[in-house]
Amino acid sequence: MALAMPSLVLADGLTLAPFKDDLFAYPGVLSSGDGGAYTVVDYREMRDINARDEIPERRVRGQYISTSVRSVQQDLVLKTDSGDVRHFAVGKQQGAKMIVIYLHGQGGSRKQGVDDFTFGGNFNRVKNLMAENGGLYLSPDFPDFGDKGAAQIAALISHYAQQSPGASVFVACGSMGGALCWKLAADKTVAPRLSGLLLLGSLWDEDFFASAAFKRKVPVFFGQGSHDIVFPVEKQEAFFRSISAKSPGYPTRFVRFETGTHGTPIRMTDWRGVLNWMLSLKR
Repeated sequence: MALAMPSLVLADGLTLAPFKDDLFAYPGVLSSGDGGAYTVVDYREMRDINARDEIPERRVRGQYISTSVRSVQQDLVLKTDSGDVRHFAVGKQQGAKMIVIYLHGQGGSRKQGVDDFTFGGNFNRVKNLMAENGGLYLSPDFPDFGDKGAAQIAALISHYAQQSPGASVFVACGSMGGALCWKLAADKTVAPRLSGLLLLGSLWDEDFFASAAFKRKVPVFFGQGSHDIVFPVEKQEAFFRSISAKSPGYPTRFVRFETGTHGTPIRMTDWRGVLNWMLSLKR
């Protein structure tokens, strides 16, 4: 039914049309606070991995995905002053309404962000959301989580933003990829293009408060598992609350997946819900 709906709804701003929303809806909200900015979501491994996947953590059941999106997926190389950037591009490479970039964590690659079957099919969902809504999804390789990696991603953003003037640009960072999210937030050439940052099982950075993105009040979403032993949820929650303390009314949201582990936010985050919230804030 969702596929028969108009792919792009124009109102005061852009709104992503549904794609398998019933399957990717949060299974239950245990509590909420801060005017809805903080949410605790029920997560259960037996239900959300074992029952959802045909092969746990390796292959999701077929009803969660649509692989026809591969027809608009390309494996490309962008030559930049900082080096070649291998990346997958899904959707409109010119004239896109919005651009979503996923930056993997330690040990990952550009292939992670376009894998249709892992993480419960959530990457397949964001691919389809972009393809069906006139957007572009990018999943790049990069050499490190430092200055060189940040320079390459900045060049990638610049290239595609020039091909799609006016497109909203969202950067989602998994795990250690968050180091690049914070570097991009501080980059005075990138920050003016950003419409949102998504930190998925990732880290915090106090330098964000001095960044160009913070001054622009670029929306920030945090998804974190309560049993994340890599980046403790308590520290990320404290950082989330410090944003509002330093800038009351700052557009930020936090979803805590109760009993979830390090990779849970990549599997469970509702891409459409988060992106529609950020799109509604675009000035």
